[in-house]
Amino acid sequence: MKNFWVRAASAVVYVALFISCIYSGDLLHNRLAGGIIFTAFLLFVTCGCTFEFFRIVGKQGASPCRPLGYAYTSIALLSLTGISAFNSNIGFAAFGIAMTLLPIAFGLSAIVQLWNHSEQPFRDAAYTLIPLFYVAIPLGLMPLLHVSHNVLVMVLIMVWMNDNGAYMGGSLLGKHKMWERHSPGKTWEGTAIGVAFTIATALIVGPLFNNSIAWYHWLVIGLICSVIDTLGDLVESMLKRSVGMKDSGNIMPGHGGFLDRFDSLLIATPFVFVYITLFVH
Repeated sequence: MKNFWVRAASAVVYVALFISCIYSGDLLHNRLAGGIIFTAFLLFVTCGCTFEFFRIVGKQGASPCRPLGYAYTSIALLSLTGISAFNSNIGFAAFGIAMTLLPIAFGLSAIVQLWNHSEQPFRDAAYTLIPLFYVAIPLGLMPLLHVSHNVLVMVLIMVWMNDNGAYMGGSLLGKHKMWERHSPGKTWEGTAIGVAFTIATALIVGPLFNNSIAWYHWLVIGLICSVIDTLGDLVESMLKRSVGMKDSGNIMPGHGGFLDRFDSLLIATPFVFVYITLFVH
């Protein structure tokens, strides 16, 4: 349980920093300054996650074009945060622009491989693009969730509740391994407790952030955050274990690196965004 308290304390600091950046415009009474602070925070996280991803796949022998990878993720993140600053209702337009530009990005990544002398050039071109999908776009959608429906902080809280509920439940009651191949410590008992904590939080606390969202939408959002959160954590564990790594980094005590802390949010955010865009009005 000692590690649990280290994890919990570290998570509280992380959540406090994240929420402070989200509401920095209100705290400073300056929307522009707040937008810059939040964007800078997301850009810092984007670069950290991208760095860790490239380091992990580098251990597999891959050789992605890192300058292009950082350029893609930075441009995507800044573009999406810019959209949220000017108009919160053009999610579909952003999607259309992304679908137009992605083939160009892949073409550039493939062309660069002509000079790379790689034995698997298309693998390396694909790895160059993955942080764009895995990291930058999910993080870039966060300001849109905040501006359009004021649910970003709630998503953050639900993911935090799921992670800590699952860890605490697994430590105290866990007996049946969930997916030992990818995450030996994860149990069905802990997962069930995490889901229960998350749904209860969604139904009780969610309306405080946006009471115009019906309770059944909050129920679905809670399910999305808890289930996809768990699967996102397993995906990142699968990535690390493919190269024999336990943590993606060491920036956060008890958690590891950027990807270790943001893995669940990176997977869950697009699902929540799509659900709210399509079904919540």
